[in-house]
Amino acid sequence: MEIWINPRCGKCRSALTELEAVGAQYTVRRYLEDPPTAAELEQVLGRLALEPWDITRLDEQAAKDLGMKQWTREADDRPRWIAALAQHPVLIQRPIITADDGHAIVARTPEAVKSILPPKR
Repeated sequence: MEIWINPRCGKCRSALTELEAVGAQYTVRRYLEDPPTAAELEQVLGRLALEPWDITRLDEQAAKDLGMKQWTREADDRPRWIAALAQHPVLIQRPIITADDGHAIVARTPEAVKSILPPKR
């Protein structure tokens, strides 16, 4: 399991606390320091079953500077959105957890974090 975090983010710290509480095995990726490539974003979006605009933080200054709120959200626009996320990782919603079983979630709540953990035996 991997979790993409910004250490300054309270939701990210909460997700890490949840993972620690159950002894989950995971790898931390500080995605602002180690930004995902466009290919990695495509892969994670597939695992999330979301579109790039679904995980974009539109209130960030970079999104405002790019005028992203006005960008269209059609299949042909995906590459533009993904390129913006790869170039400006601060725009990526966080935290994102990718599970070993292939799925992923945007883990903004404790319930979301728990949903990705393996069932207790």
